[in-house]
Amino acid sequence: MAKSFNRHFQFLGSSKHVKPSGPLWLPAADVYQTEEGWIVKVELAGVAAEDVEIEVQGNQLYIAGCRKDKSCAAGVSYHQMEITYSRFEKSLAFPASIDGVQVDHMFENGLLIIRLKKAK
Repeated sequence: MAKSFNRHFQFLGSSKHVKPSGPLWLPAADVYQTEEGWIVKVELAGVAAEDVEIEVQGNQLYIAGCRKDKSCAAGVSYHQMEITYSRFEKSLAFPASIDGVQVDHMFENGLLIIRLKKAK
């Protein structure tokens, strides 16, 4: 499991065993291999940093959280809704174990960028 912790993210070992209350949103992701390890970009427009969980275990990177609609006040009725506001999960398998990698992450223009650096 990742040993890195950042005040904007939570690493929760038990969260992926929780049953969702409704359909999950599945964000798109790109994965790049570099000399230092891996770069993962996940499309998470409108998701707050504090609503994201990241876990590394074996050869799996698990990302979960929730996109919430915080811009509408009570009493508002919608005319058209196309943006999904719900819990999301993304599990990515790597060709080998990524346990022990250094995990760095940041949000940039609606993308969650995760850098997985190999141990030296």
